[in-house]
Amino acid sequence: MQPIRHEIGRFLLRGYFNPRTHRFCKELVEHYRRLWTFLAADGVDPTNNAAERALRHAVIWRKLSFGTRSPSGSRFVERMLTVIETCRRSGHNAFAWLSEAVRAHFHRDTAPALLPAA
Repeated sequence: MQPIRHEIGRFLLRGYFNPRTHRFCKELVEHYRRLWTFLAADGVDPTNNAAERALRHAVIWRKLSFGTRSPSGSRFVERMLTVIETCRRSGHNAFAWLSEAVRAHFHRDTAPALLPAA
């Protein structure tokens, strides 16, 4: 990887002094060491694809619904989309979890756990 790192460093340096690419390259130069964390740390993915995939449903929802009209509406959507994504990742049925959470609320019981026990 060293030759690749060196080559990318050269390209960034050239772009840093080019007025058209300066801002983009400046950001990358400032975080250059962090760009290579995936080489040294086990379990670090070199891309952010997992995060992008997790956000995809929320972005599509926002585009189709034109978002919310209030801060409280935004908080509600954030929380609902978090519950749905968490249930999806853990293999749980989001509707069943929400039904149980609402039932627990009305019976003044403890809400069901969203995350599996450690």
